[in-house]
This record gives sequence, C-alpha cells and structure tokens, in this order.
Amino acid sequence: MKGLTGKKAPLFQAEAVVNGGEFIEQFSLEQFIGKKNVIFFFYPLDFTFVCPTELIAFQEQLEAFKARNTEVVACSVDSKYSHWAWLNTERNKGGIKGVTYPLVADLSKTIALNFGVLAGDYSLAGDNITFEGDPVAYRGLFLIDKQGVISHQVINDLPLGRSVDEALRMVDALEFHEENGEVCPANWNVKQAGLKASAEGIAEYLGTLKN
Repeated sequence: MKGLTGKKAPLFQAEAVVNGGEFIEQFSLEQFIGKKNVIFFFYPLDFTFVCPTELIAFQEQLEAFKARNTEVVACSVDSKYSHWAWLNTERNKGGIKGVTYPLVADLSKTIALNFGVLAGDYSLAGDNITFEGDPVAYRGLFLIDKQGVISHQVINDLPLGRSVDEALRMVDALEFHEENGEVCPANWNVKQAGLKASAEGIAEYLGTLKN
C-alpha cells in the first residue's frame, strides 16, 4: 500500500454503472475536477456481507454529500454486469436496489493497484506471474478535492466497515479550511470554531478547552 494524501488522484477510464442501471463505457473522475469534491471508495466484492451495508449507508446520506458539492463514487473488482445485477436485486435478497451513485468496474484490478488498496501483491516466478493475498480491494476511501488532489484517505481491512458520518465530517473539514483558512483540531465538527495555525491560535483554542 502507498500513501496518496497530498498527491493527485490516479487517473483512469473504466466501465461503470450509473443511476442504478445505466452502463457507461469510459467513466472518469476527471469530469469533476474544477467543479466538485469526490468521495471515491473501494469495496471488496458485490453480493457479499459488509459491502451492501456500506453502499446503502452512503446512498442514505447521498443528498447530504450533494449539498456539500461532493459526488460519491464506488469501485470494486467486479464486472459492470455484476454491478448491474446487484443494483437490480432487492435489498431483502442481498442486493442494493435503490443505489444511484456510480459503481466503477475494475476487472483488471489496475485502479485498486494504482490507489494502493489491492489486498495482495503480484510477483514474477520464472516466466509466470503469481499473486499472493486476496485479489480484491481493501475498504479504501479517498476524499479528492476540486483540484483532483487527495485530501484524506483511510484504508480498512476487509472485515471492518467504514463510517459514513466520518466521511461527511472530512468533507466539512475540507470546506471549512478552504473557506476560512483555519485548520480543524481533533474531533472538530461544523458546530465548532476552527484553529488559527499559529502559536497564539493554539493557545486561544486550548484556553477554550479548559473552560
């Protein structure tokens, strides 16, 4: 795995399913650069156990992300046809019907590899390429700002589901910093003041904690 925070998000063009059932042949995050932030997250596989809870949780908060000028995009190593089938399966049968944000198909596993979330490694043994590990993506999540730079990333092991509320908090923190120039201390939320990045600002903030 590699750290990408502060760097441009890797570029890709891939097949995707959007709006709950429409195929796109060359989907790219580049369409959002200069316009919107993006929450781009990986999950291991369609038709599994933790994954539908995460995808549905993001759908339930989708309007909250859109209100913050932020798009949500998901990606796994499944095909577009698997995505389509999962999107058209009722939730009480293990599906995610009703999810409308894009699901990117990473059959080649190159997107997961470039984002540093592939749960294993390729190696060359003589003339043969081998893979050690699990050929799916860890639960990686990346907050990409309007300039296409990764501002935040978190990578969970396969059994550990993520917090959608924390993803929203990170979007709020990014917007707050961009609008006010102040930084966000531990456990910051939109109801709190920021922190001036100076000795005086730190002293002032710590004084509020004592009170």
